Amino acid sequence: DKKDLVMYIYAGKPSDNYKQYGTEAKIQLNDKFADVNEIAAFIAAERASKREELIPFLTTALKVDSDANMGLIGDIKQELRKVNALKINYTTKKGSVLGNN
Repeated sequence: DKKDLVMYIYAGKPSDNYKQYGTEAKIQLNDKFADVNEIAAFIAAERASKREELIPFLTTALKVDSDANMGLIGDIKQELRKVNALKINYTTKKGSVLGNN
């Protein structure tokens, strides 16, 4: 199944349901809040859970809030480079880049 080959990293401000985590941009690795320095271990665990012949096909899906700080995105990308996770799919919400939807 192709969805099994995707590792999800979400970046952005917590929604109203998660205000206890603050208002600063956070990252989630699959469905758990995490720090940037946990990305390498997350990628290693995801790779370890897959059959060896599937590892080259793993893709990281970076789903980013359009208001997310680009510094955070840069930090995420740097961590992904360290573990050679270079296949990245970027996604953000729909709308005009000028905010005019």
